[in-house]
Amino acid sequence: MSDEANLLYLLAALLFGYLLGSVPFGLIFTRMAGLGDVRKIGSGNIGATNVLRTGRKGLAAATLVADALKGTAAVVVAAQWGPQFATAAALGAFLGHLFPVWLGFKGGKGVATFIGVLIGLKPLAALIFCLIWLGVAFASKYSSLSALVASAATPVVLWLLGEPGMAGIAVILVALLWWKHGQNISRLLAGTEGKIGQKG
Repeated sequence: MSDEANLLYLLAALLFGYLLGSVPFGLIFTRMAGLGDVRKIGSGNIGATNVLRTGRKGLAAATLVADALKGTAAVVVAAQWGPQFATAAALGAFLGHLFPVWLGFKGGKGVATFIGVLIGLKPLAALIFCLIWLGVAFASKYSSLSALVASAATPVVLWLLGEPGMAGIAVILVALLWWKHGQNISRLLAGTEGKIGQKG
């Protein structure tokens, strides 16, 4: 494959991942349930944690699973053409969730989709992420803190698992995830961050 063709296929994988990642399941599910626009409650986010603030645990779980699986699906499909295409699709899916064209590029914070692409790229890393998340969540009751700690550990985990290339991509994803959590970080430092399951 020529360099030009390879670049074209990489861009196609990136676009494919972006389109899958940009599907706003949290918004779709809450509207289908007659709960209106989830962006008008809580943190204004379209992800599972904010959907949980509606009091509908089932919808929150469905959002978490769907937002994760869209990342996994992008990676698994693109991987049929090679690991570099899987990585491009992973980046695309994550960017799609954070910056969906359908919502004026104002999307979620990427935690579930981050897990989803990890499942597709390196399932063991995804499992370790979830274990760290659960441990921090159990101790602190803060979803945002759990995500920040678990994501920060991911590049190191991937490196230790013998995946330096994936670790490099993970650094980019983690930087974006932390940037999207900027307000959460400020509230955590101020002691005003909402805890898991808290409404409003």
